[in-house]
Amino acid sequence: MASILEQSGFDPNKKLKVVGTSPVKLDGFDKVTGRAKFGADLMLPGMLVGKILRSPHPHAIVRSIDTSRAEALPGVLAVVTREDFPEQILGTGEGDLTRNVMAREKVLYDGHAVAAVAATSESIAKKALKLIHVEYQRLPHVIDPVEAMRPGAPILHEHLRVEGIKGAEDKPTNVVERQEFAMGDTQAGFKQADVVIEREFKTNPIHQGYIEPQACVADVTEAGRVELWCCTQAHFGMRDNLSALLKIPKDDICITASELGGAFGGKTIMYAEPVAILLARKARRPVRIVLTRGEVFRATGPVSGTHSRIKMGVTRSGKFTAAEAEMVFQTGAFTGSMFYNGPQAMFTRYDLQNVKAVGFEVVSNRPKVNAFRAPGVPPVVFGVESVIDELAEAIGMDPLDLRLKNAATEGYVTVYGEAHGPIGFVQTLEAAKKTEHYSAPLGPNQGRGVAAGFWFNKAGDTSGKLDISEDGSVHLTLGTIDVAGTRISISMMAAEELGIPLERVSASIANTDQVGYTRLTAGSRVTFSSGMIVVDAARQAIAEMRRRAAAIWHVSEEDVVYEGGYCRVAKPSAGNFKPLSVADIVKQGGPISCYSSMAVTGAGPGFGVHIVDVEADKETGAVKILRYTVVEDAGKAINRRQVEGQYQGGAAQGAGWALNEEYIYGEDGRLQNPSFLDYRMPVASDLPMIDTVIVEVPNPKHPYGLRGVGEVPVVPTLAAIANAVAKAIGVRPRELPMSPPRLLKLIEAAGKR
Repeated sequence: MASILEQSGFDPNKKLKVVGTSPVKLDGFDKVTGRAKFGADLMLPGMLVGKILRSPHPHAIVRSIDTSRAEALPGVLAVVTREDFPEQILGTGEGDLTRNVMAREKVLYDGHAVAAVAATSESIAKKALKLIHVEYQRLPHVIDPVEAMRPGAPILHEHLRVEGIKGAEDKPTNVVERQEFAMGDTQAGFKQADVVIEREFKTNPIHQGYIEPQACVADVTEAGRVELWCCTQAHFGMRDNLSALLKIPKDDICITASELGGAFGGKTIMYAEPVAILLARKARRPVRIVLTRGEVFRATGPVSGTHSRIKMGVTRSGKFTAAEAEMVFQTGAFTGSMFYNGPQAMFTRYDLQNVKAVGFEVVSNRPKVNAFRAPGVPPVVFGVESVIDELAEAIGMDPLDLRLKNAATEGYVTVYGEAHGPIGFVQTLEAAKKTEHYSAPLGPNQGRGVAAGFWFNKAGDTSGKLDISEDGSVHLTLGTIDVAGTRISISMMAAEELGIPLERVSASIANTDQVGYTRLTAGSRVTFSSGMIVVDAARQAIAEMRRRAAAIWHVSEEDVVYEGGYCRVAKPSAGNFKPLSVADIVKQGGPISCYSSMAVTGAGPGFGVHIVDVEADKETGAVKILRYTVVEDAGKAINRRQVEGQYQGGAAQGAGWALNEEYIYGEDGRLQNPSFLDYRMPVASDLPMIDTVIVEVPNPKHPYGLRGVGEVPVVPTLAAIANAVAKAIGVRPRELPMSPPRLLKLIEAAGKR
């Protein structure tokens, strides 16, 4: 049935019964009782254990791989190496992808996969790995991206030539690409400024820190059809990549997404899945691979480390005149850092007419990076919002007032060429200023910081189905993977549209055979995009029920209205008929199935403001977060408790990024802290209760006015905490994390003890 999503804009006068409440998540009970099935939970008859051998070197030529002793070990049914992967052209997307999954000519980071085995037990698989002999020719390595850009640095890829620089030399480089976004005249803008501040900042790579390691089960039928179960945010994208990588037709691959024990952007690309498929095909039995925590840290995507230079100018009256930035993003051994987000988003919340932002993506001997909430944006916003705080101090203006004076509003054209529609940035700033937190007193060695953040929010290709059974119950089959409990929010919109109790709606995630192509779960797109799909399908169902009711009553469809879960005759002159419920209509006419698939557009951008109080111990460099408030525009909070949880989760993750988390490499190029014992993430005792303020400035392009809320909550966190620490210790940190040793060194150097 064709889409009939008419008048999809938000109606502020519509009285809502389900949307805007806080029901319990549909999947919550199974998750807390352990009944939910995660990536490692599937068991198949005859299933083998897969294990991967990884490089101990950060950079080396792979001279040879001898697997004969492993293959001869009783209980080993399959061994795969680079030779088992189809040849892919070096330097292409498929070429990079296959070389990240399994090293080919060279290993490029500590933990790079070089071989894999499938055996009847884990102990046999581990023993087999020890029997594989790999001959390496070690090469010099480079870990820091700025060092990797310098002349004479070890080159990772001989074929690589920089993109985006006119007249660049035709020689190997570690610089993948340069991108520039600019508008206006920054030189003229800086001349208009009374105060210009230019600073440099550094952030170190961190990991997404999801609880569940990557896990998958692969099976290959005798006919060659691949069946894959895995924890992923992108099962359709994975299917397409597997098809290209392994040269298998797409319709011979079916991927079922398991429940996710956290992802945050870190489960958008492939790691063990192609390996498991080749092992299963070779062994002719199902194979399960579950990464260890050490493998997760050493070989799956951390967040980019960054080096940035930020320059901004302001008048004495508090008007920004110009802003410039130059940023270097560390992408690991292969491209994929999404570095272009940084230059586009770093200044976008402000009404700046003169902007220039340049970003570089640089390879180094680290694992290929992956996304993390608002990829590429929080580390550069850390620099921007730190400079803005310094500008406020320099002109003697309240930091929130300075941001208010320069806040972007509807109609502002961004540096990437899009004009803002109705947005809630001003409202979030005003709400933050009105909080009791902002004016509360502070004690000795305490500081308060504020910062603001922006995220584009995404939409894109989305598919789904709505089925109504004869008992009137509704089931949704969604193409978007549920990362953060989105099934409940989408079900709430279906219940609202159909006028039925939420308890009558259930939802499940489709495998790649069951609905049409759907983009990955990322970019704060799922509730918005699948919400559009479900509203469309619900309105199709309502139209069908009106048609059926009209046929039952022998009246015109125009004389039938649907409201509150019933079809009724619109006017007495058409006849006096008893209203028909959803169940009544379906019982008489059979089940109703409505499908929707569209390239969804109209995701409105999101804005947030954070306020944080910290206390610093100047003797040790330790920082304690005392109080935290997140203020953010949700457009319309579909499930209020869930929105609050997104706000709190983003702040908590940002706190770890700001204060403790980082990848630490030794001189040998090997990761020193590949476990949660040594990689310091916040625990409950590290954080206060995080307060939230939900601002609602409806997005007019969605039937329920919503905006994505997954990305924005982490964007201001690093800067807000850094600004608070600067006030507490009297000197401004410009490198993250602000760990006790680093802060103590800063305090001592500035003579602030």
